[in-house]
Amino acid sequence: MAATETAGIEQFDEEPATKLLILARITETAERFEDMCTIMGKLVKKKHASSEGLEVEERNMLSVAYKNVVGQRRASWRTLKAEEDADEGNADHKTYRSKYKKLVETELKNKCLEVLNLLETNLIVEVFEPDVDDATTTETQVFYLKMCGDYYRYLAEFSDEEEYKTEAGSKYEKAMALAKINLAPTHPTRLGLALNASVCYYEIMNESEKACTLAKEAFDEAIQKLDSLSDSTYKDSTLIMQLLRDNLTIWTSESQDNANVEEHED
Repeated sequence: MAATETAGIEQFDEEPATKLLILARITETAERFEDMCTIMGKLVKKKHASSEGLEVEERNMLSVAYKNVVGQRRASWRTLKAEEDADEGNADHKTYRSKYKKLVETELKNKCLEVLNLLETNLIVEVFEPDVDDATTTETQVFYLKMCGDYYRYLAEFSDEEEYKTEAGSKYEKAMALAKINLAPTHPTRLGLALNASVCYYEIMNESEKACTLAKEAFDEAIQKLDSLSDSTYKDSTLIMQLLRDNLTIWTSESQDNANVEEHED
């Protein structure tokens, strides 16, 4: 059965990027996010081979595809980890839960590395000189670097490999440096980056002071420019600002609630 399904997706290998985008939209509507990841991967590689970048819709669909597939596995892992920490079940239950948790971790790791390879091989420009007159190109690179930071963070959640923490921090810092050059403090991509990076510092790196400083600075800078928000980004920007403030409230009171919404991705 698995081989038949794979062959089914492979029939679209030779389709042009425009047709792959249509198919990706169909898989999203059908909530077939595994297939959507496969199709978007083909589209990314095809456009890279033609020296073309992704359009905004295409990069957002790439993000949506992997966010759904990886998000489901992260939720499963957290449930299993919570049971394990609570030491629930008899000996057999614990044994099989542990084995199954490792299976979920393997799937999670493979998917994270898959999207990271797509980003780092095809989409991120290693030597990038931001043009102050071209905020769109800068924002695109910030978007991809933020995605890398996110997926390295997801790997660091369950892995003991220090490399993942280091890479997450590095990618977030590069993204922040670019964002500050010509993205407004109220830009949703810059705010979302600050939110996710601060979560990484707090939850993964145990650098609570750095997390609070980053979140507070992002919120304070944005609130000062609130009047300049456009109608098209007002909802997204104010939502992320609220999440930044919520996290700050929790972190500064030292009563973190694990059920708190930890991130917002565009």
